[in-house]
Amino acid sequence: MSGPLEALVAEELARPQPEAVTAFASRLADPARDVAVLYYGSTLRTGDLSGLLDFYVLTKRPHRRGLRGAVERVLWPEVSYHEFEGLKAKVATLPLAVFRRAAEGRTLDTTIWARFVQPAAIAWSGGDDAAVVGAVAEAVKTASTYAAALGPGQGPAEAYWSALFRRTYAAEFRVESLDRADTVLGPNAARFARILPVAWMAAGVDFSEMAGTYWPKKKGLPGWGLRSAMGKPLNLARLAKAAFTFDGAARYAAYKIEKHTGVALEVTPFRERHPILAAPGVLWTLRRERQAVARRRAGSSPNS
Repeated sequence: MSGPLEALVAEELARPQPEAVTAFASRLADPARDVAVLYYGSTLRTGDLSGLLDFYVLTKRPHRRGLRGAVERVLWPEVSYHEFEGLKAKVATLPLAVFRRAAEGRTLDTTIWARFVQPAAIAWSGGDDAAVVGAVAEAVKTASTYAAALGPGQGPAEAYWSALFRRTYAAEFRVESLDRADTVLGPNAARFARILPVAWMAAGVDFSEMAGTYWPKKKGLPGWGLRSAMGKPLNLARLAKAAFTFDGAARYAAYKIEKHTGVALEVTPFRERHPILAAPGVLWTLRRERQAVARRRAGSSPNS
């Protein structure tokens, strides 16, 4: 069943994207296997394609068999790194049915609905856009419900989304600080304000509103404790899996760390071949470098 939320999501997903992005998505897609390629993330928000592009390839069915297929069904998605015509991208692949189940909040995972309440686009379509729109709309509904649960008793729309992104960032294993969560709102604050009441109505959240201030009723909203507790273990399990299945995992990790912390880590042959064994040394180096940066900043402070 479609409604105002699905209409908003469909409009957003259909917005044209740069030709370089759609060409990259077309290169990733397999028409016999895939339903759609979703484009999302920081490069979509900013338009700066010099960064790492993020794609989700939604498939008709699991595409791995045997032991790796069994692991994929538990620790989805499959993740890979690609380069095409000067652009680079991280690509996650999973079945549409799994994506929808996670978007509906029927798993302990928060990553799908926390990401796809944010702006996204269909960069390649296999022809079943209605199914994709429905799944993304479920992600928006789930995220808005947790925003109501985690946000204040009353406040503007931004307060609920900020509370949501800060808590979901904190629940994941990330190198970015929690302040990074606030940049998700940034230039899209008006978009999030527009979508909040529509999503709450679609999700059945009881709320009042006056002059841009909202009062959601907290009774009956979902709890956060178990998802918060399981966030980092799930992330670490996926990182461990990626160490064996993600080609270029060490290079990707070094890229993310430098981008978000300013610390450049050398990707040695050992780190490239054995990312798990190298992880303790990488984390120690990262901690040492961040402490050195903090000391330099403190030493240059006018009050020091």
